Amino acid sequence: MTQADTTPSTRAGRRRAADGKGRRQRTRGRRIRRIILWTLVVLVVAAGGTGYWLYSRLDGNIQAVDLDRAIGKDRPEKLPTSGQNVLVLGSDSRAGANASLGTGKVAGARSDTALVMHIPEGRTRATAVSIPRDTLVTRPECTKDDGTTLPSARRVMFNSVYSLAGPACVVKTVEAMSGVRMDHFMEIDFAGFKGLVDAIGGVDVSVDKPIHDTSSGLDLTAGTHKLDGTQSLAFVRTRHGVGDGSDLGRIGLQQQFMIALLSEIKEQDLLGSPTKTYKIADSLTNSLTTDSGIGSLTSLAKFARSMNGVDPASMETIMLPVAYDKIDGNRVVAAEPQASTLWKAIRSDSPIPESAKKSPATGG
Repeated sequence: MTQADTTPSTRAGRRRAADGKGRRQRTRGRRIRRIILWTLVVLVVAAGGTGYWLYSRLDGNIQAVDLDRAIGKDRPEKLPTSGQNVLVLGSDSRAGANASLGTGKVAGARSDTALVMHIPEGRTRATAVSIPRDTLVTRPECTKDDGTTLPSARRVMFNSVYSLAGPACVVKTVEAMSGVRMDHFMEIDFAGFKGLVDAIGGVDVSVDKPIHDTSSGLDLTAGTHKLDGTQSLAFVRTRHGVGDGSDLGRIGLQQQFMIALLSEIKEQDLLGSPTKTYKIADSLTNSLTTDSGIGSLTSLAKFARSMNGVDPASMETIMLPVAYDKIDGNRVVAAEPQASTLWKAIRSDSPIPESAKKSPATGG
């Protein structure tokens, strides 16, 4: 380097050149940011109509039932410390899109699966209580969809209540047998269940022993499997390949799958894939019936967000304690005092004693 290169005038010239280059870069940067900003504005405006159409479609998919109107005032009191209680139903209708799923040909629909989800205050944990479909219960008087009255009856199968009087009567029956007021209910049918599993790309389950059930079509070796929608439906419906072949045997599989499904949904990067999010939402809402309190997309999303703190892996799963019926050994009845103790703990938002979790009927 020569001495001339280091004179003050030379250094000043370099600074002016650098400053000029910096101003041009900043001007260019601002221009690029303005282009990006206006591009985003145009996209938002252009997508506005599409976004509204998509929202309207999803919102219109949901069917809602006004429980207060359908049930009336004959309901348990909502206690200030009872958390949130949601009755989740899986209906076994073979109508419509369900007819092609290989689930047999049975007229009408029943509550194939029934879970009372209890979420204590704070909404960081949850307990799921399965009610066996073969449980004999006392059905309260109910108003049917056509406005006629269905009289009260003793010793009826729990899953028959749905087919006779619809979901509101199932809610009323559960409230009568438990003394627990249901804040909400959700129902999904076969097609919706299958579509949801397929939309998230399948669910991983592990089994200790092989399961071969020609009735449901389930054929699994021992180990871990990723099940698609059709296989998942067979998994939660199988009964001949586990336990004693009764409804009690498959409840454990249903609870296992529920936790695996919730965990998979929670782990999915839905924000990173709007297409997948819409596919899941469309599949779910198209087969979903709820109470009117969460019967819109906005209220349903708000309720789901409020449950975000619940970790599926820590969810407690319990089967309603039952005993084999003394008159009909193919049916079960609520076992006492275990059942009463369990429901009392849920009503008071208290820990469930271990003694209330033991079922005399051991078919599961």
